[in-house]
Amino acid sequence: MSDNQAIADSVAKLYDTYPFPPDPLLDEPPPGYNWRWNWLTAYHFCTGQIPQKQDIRILDAGCGTGVSTEYLVHLNPQASIIGIDLSGQALALAKERCQRSGADRAEFHHLSLYDLDQLPGKFDLINSVGVLHHLPDPIRGIQSLAAKLATGGIMHIFVYAELGRWEIRLMQQAISLLQGDRQGDYRDGVRVGRQLFAALPENNRIVKQDKQRWSLENHQDECFADMYVHPQEIDYNINTLFELIDASGLEFIGFSNPQYWNIERLVGKSPELMARASQLGNRARYRLIELLDPEITHYEFFLGRPPLAKGDWSPDKQLLGAIGEVNPCMHGWPSQSFLNHDYQPVTLAEGEFAFLLACDGTRTVTEVLAEVNLGLPAVRRLHSQQLLLLQTA
Repeated sequence: MSDNQAIADSVAKLYDTYPFPPDPLLDEPPPGYNWRWNWLTAYHFCTGQIPQKQDIRILDAGCGTGVSTEYLVHLNPQASIIGIDLSGQALALAKERCQRSGADRAEFHHLSLYDLDQLPGKFDLINSVGVLHHLPDPIRGIQSLAAKLATGGIMHIFVYAELGRWEIRLMQQAISLLQGDRQGDYRDGVRVGRQLFAALPENNRIVKQDKQRWSLENHQDECFADMYVHPQEIDYNINTLFELIDASGLEFIGFSNPQYWNIERLVGKSPELMARASQLGNRARYRLIELLDPEITHYEFFLGRPPLAKGDWSPDKQLLGAIGEVNPCMHGWPSQSFLNHDYQPVTLAEGEFAFLLACDGTRTVTEVLAEVNLGLPAVRRLHSQQLLLLQTA
């Protein structure tokens, strides 16, 4: 047996023992949304415009127990969705989850990321969250994903960051040492890890970090095992991350949590430092941000297969002729106060609220502005905030 196959078998065994994620099965659609799993909002984030088609193919690559797959089905009613995973036990739960909630358009395959060539055709949207960093060869994994991405398609990836997971890696290694020849017995690993956290002093750095960030989540053994006794993990920094991205041959569109990658939040009070940072290239600036904020635990980002047409609404004529509609991922809408796609509170002025109410996906901005007193700068702000989605008439 090859080393890579042995690692794959170990990862499958972990998730057969502790299927992940352990979210409860529901007899109704899941609550809320993740906008990154909604084709319309994800595509608009990447391009600045609404996609021309909704009847797309979506691949959930490393679907686990189907939490993401279920959302993908319910958030994309015209799409066909395929989920793959290494773990048979996780896939069994994924199938049950989707059947129970009415997400019956999902199709599942017991496959590795390396074996995607066994699936026919290409995909318009690929979702792969928390998977590549558990492969022995992530570059081969991302290249396998890239080969299945259709022209003009987008892919959302999530991998771990080394600086924000430093204490986690220390605990992983400590558990491994204490397990000795029982490594691979994941129930024993969880037992050892629980005992370690109970025995260590309260002011221990690893204990403090776990209490501050992870203890509520890790109350469940499935989460604890995924974090602390995983047999295979590769963490990244900005430099190694972009080596992975460059190997895909795809276009880096941007981080899907862009607020974290704004240097102004860290050194904005110093004009001189901001000026110096502005002289850096994007990757160097990203590296500076993670060095100054080493609590960043992961990277989440979009890649695309060119050509990926981008909407340009900077000319007034283009904006006035665009058709607008409201972002479907907003909690509490319609109201002047609601939560946006990132579950952040938003309060609209009366004119902004009236404008968005009138944007029904059939009328141009010009037609709406004939009824609502709002200037184009305010319309552009609504668009930049992802509250207003635009498409060419």
